[in-house]
Amino acid sequence: MKKLLVANRGEIAVRVFRACNELGLSTVAVYAREDEYSVHRFKADESYLIGQGKKPIDAYLDIDDIIRVALESGADAIHPGYGLLSENLEFATKVRAAGLVFVGPELHHLDIFGDKIKAKAAADEAQVPGIPGTNGAVDIDGALEFAQTYGYPVMIKAALGGGGRGMRVARNDAEMHDGYARAKSEAIGAFGSGEIYVEKYIENPKHIEVQILGDSHGNIVHLHERDCSVQR
Repeated sequence: MKKLLVANRGEIAVRVFRACNELGLSTVAVYAREDEYSVHRFKADESYLIGQGKKPIDAYLDIDDIIRVALESGADAIHPGYGLLSENLEFATKVRAAGLVFVGPELHHLDIFGDKIKAKAAADEAQVPGIPGTNGAVDIDGALEFAQTYGYPVMIKAALGGGGRGMRVARNDAEMHDGYARAKSEAIGAFGSGEIYVEKYIENPKHIEVQILGDSHGNIVHLHERDCSVQR
């Protein structure tokens, strides 16, 4: 790997560029028209406009244009950062089909963990205890039926993505209608998918996370535990 394109923007891209500089890798930035003067563009060795004529978020979700830039610029690999296309299986598949390295999980892992509905199913299969939730994506009627069965409050969640995007708490039917519409719209805008599922909302949870990193050579490490409850 000698040249890497970061398919993201802002401080996310800047942090990856900094790591690349320390490793001696050349860097390529992409930017939407509205980000013409964004700092991440100038922290890379090269930068290219993507998503011509599209809205800012849509530009960063333009899979084919990002891959086009990577190939034309001579990049060997694409780093998705987090958010946007980072958990998008179609993107990772197309990156690898183009002969480029996708800096991220293997496709079969991304297929499971990039979609929270599939991740819940994998957890159930592994007999990991969980909270009540819908078996797959639901429409508003399915969400209301779940709430009638398990009671409010419930959490409305986007199947794809993360970072708190596409999530709403509903404590009654009125909030369910409003929250479902808002979560779906936000999920489409941020992740390109409007699939929504619902699960029981846990008040004041304790969220402990262990992050695991592995490479293509079979080396695996964990980064100890982290109390995510302190995050906003």
